[in-house]
Amino acid sequence: MKYVYILRSLSAEGRYYTGITDDLKARLAKHNALEVSHTSKYAPWEVKTYVAFADENCAHAFESYLKTASGRAFAKKRL
Repeated sequence: MKYVYILRSLSAEGRYYTGITDDLKARLAKHNALEVSHTSKYAPWEVKTYVAFADENCAHAFESYLKTASGRAFAKKRL
């Protein structure tokens, strides 16, 4: 199972991060332990939403979409 997730920063209002993982709890722990360079500046983080995919290709396609301008607009409005 692949999880596409959106994190919300608790220290910087309006900061979000989108990623993909096999283990959501472990990945969130890494973000909050400052082990991920892209997110360490805005830690701590909480999970805003996540979507589970059985198909890895679909998960990667959805993550890529969420990182586009239209994907960010979709996430802001719907997720």
